Amino acid sequence: MKRTSTRLMAVGAVAGLVVLSACGSDGNDEGSADESTTTEAVAETTEADDMADEPGTIVDVAVANGSFGTLVTAVTAADLVDTLSSEGPYTVFAPTDDAFAALPEGLVDCLLLEENVDALSAILTYHVVSGEVLSTDLTDGPVATVQTEDITVDLSDGVVLNDTATVVIADVPASNGVIHAIDGVLVPPSIDVEAFLETCPA
Repeated sequence: MKRTSTRLMAVGAVAGLVVLSACGSDGNDEGSADESTTTEAVAETTEADDMADEPGTIVDVAVANGSFGTLVTAVTAADLVDTLSSEGPYTVFAPTDDAFAALPEGLVDCLLLEENVDALSAILTYHVVSGEVLSTDLTDGPVATVQTEDITVDLSDGVVLNDTATVVIADVPASNGVIHAIDGVLVPPSIDVEAFLETCPA
């Protein structure tokens, strides 16, 4: 009887060890699962933060900035939103609202008329250069625009374009290029502003 009792105790001890071992294993699995879930959550949060930090397109950045309301209105009227939201990249010398306000009275309203969309488009694309050109990439001399006529860059005192507009904020990043804010509106040589204004309704 004593030998049988001893055997039963031994079997019970072994069974207990097996149960304890199984429980310990389950606990570790749960810990691993929790750790895996936490890692995935951190990764997703980091990815979301990275997406939030990524700048939008040139149009998105201009809209969000708040200083380019007239430019955005003009780009919309000229049906250039899709173009400036495309892959690009583009460099845009973007006139501020104050720059548009300094134009001859009535010019902006006249350009926004449906019948003048070609002239408006020409002026806007005259501010756009193909490719991403940072301020440090600029050199003195002519630069070809998307409109096909050149603008002239002068670096002797900041960045001055056509002797009429100065870059006031440089290298604003966008997902499809870069924006340089300027304090004047560039008009291509092919457009005579005074003659154009004479064709506009009073």
